[in-house]
Amino acid sequence: MSIQLILYTRTDCHLCEDMKLALSRLISELDLKIEIISIDGNRELELAYGARVPVLVLDEEIICEHFLDRAMLNRAIDKARTRHVDEKHS
Repeated sequence: MSIQLILYTRTDCHLCEDMKLALSRLISELDLKIEIISIDGNRELELAYGARVPVLVLDEEIICEHFLDRAMLNRAIDKARTRHVDEKHS
């Protein structure tokens, strides 16, 4: 089961580029799909994430900000996969 992540970024953000690169190296290993959303020009997203970008989100929960936290990502993926299995068996 692919895990759908959202990565909130902004233009000219070196931390955003670093996190994109780190995630790109994990796509096949962890079976990830990543939607990259720029907050530039979106007032609601700019207010929500502003200087916190990049922000990585799974199931509307923030996994990490600024830098990829692999341990937090792994926990979030495990939780999502467990939830998916539980829903299938309900």
